[in-house]
Amino acid sequence: MFEDVKKLLIKELRLKDVEVTPESRIKEDLHADSLSVLTMLMTIEEEYDITIPDEELARFSTVGDIVKFLEGLKK
Repeated sequence: MFEDVKKLLIKELRLKDVEVTPESRIKEDLHADSLSVLTMLMTIEEEYDITIPDEELARFSTVGDIVKFLEGLKK
């Protein structure tokens, strides 16, 4: 799951020469602004055919937070 999210982030945020780890902070480490975060989350929703509740969005500060949320949906 992490690798899938990592690939999506690299593509959506147009990351180059940036190491993406579960601990990477979306805004601080990956330099995502509000618009790119929104676009990335919309892509995740489309990719996984889900809707992410607003209260969950506020909890996503690291790549690992996104992965953990998506893994929780599989249960």
